[in-house]
Amino acid sequence: MISINSNAASSIAAYNLGNTNVNLQRSLNRLSSGLRINASVDDAGGLAVSMKMSASIRRTDATSANVGNAQSFLQTQDGVLKTADKVLSRMSELSALALDVTKSTNDTALYQTEFSVLAEQINGMLTEEFNGVSLFGGSTLTVRTSEDGASQTVGITAADLSTDVYDVISGLDISSTTGAAAAITNVTSAIEALATLRATNGSEQSRLTFAADMLSVNKTNLEAANSRIIDVDVATESASLARYNILQQAGTAMLSQANQSSQSVLRLLM
Repeated sequence: MISINSNAASSIAAYNLGNTNVNLQRSLNRLSSGLRINASVDDAGGLAVSMKMSASIRRTDATSANVGNAQSFLQTQDGVLKTADKVLSRMSELSALALDVTKSTNDTALYQTEFSVLAEQINGMLTEEFNGVSLFGGSTLTVRTSEDGASQTVGITAADLSTDVYDVISGLDISSTTGAAAAITNVTSAIEALATLRATNGSEQSRLTFAADMLSVNKTNLEAANSRIIDVDVATESASLARYNILQQAGTAMLSQANQSSQSVLRLLM
């Protein structure tokens, strides 16, 4: 049957060409953006999963930064404790020197002067802070080490340098033999307490290091999973682009042929 009122072949060709153009544009968008999902219509479910993963990655980055700051807090604290160790070692040495029976009263008085000044140096360390947070408040600070903010935490100690160290060596007098002997005992006790504080600090730094490593691994895995959902496979999409280009050219040619077929009616009428 030959008809001039309708051209089914042309309609079908136009419909197929339209679909090809849509797919071609989608393929061009994917290759130009590097993303498989550029709009919700591309993959509604995949987009929803990717959005949640992207938010989780951002939270993991923030948590990693928080853990890094906690490590800096502990490193700063350990730096002060290391200096306190040097001060106590000198105070211990002065106490031993004051036991020398050949030293005069003036000599032991000078030792006492330095001893008192060093004790005040320890006292001055009690006010040290990290970004406004006291390094030696004696409390425990809770650090979140998981991106959900609740499931995993690490406690870091704001060491009690006052009770464990300063109070032990404060007010000592090494100007006499008896006082110097007592000072050796107290300073030794303070050094032992300081050693415990530094060991605690080191163990907390070690744990935070592993926590930071775990966050890095989790972020890497999340990024890989999100990439599989949202990133375009360039090789596959390039093949699709070539296919749609060919289909577009063929579809355009067939539409032209379908439109010309109705012209055969004119030859029948002439």
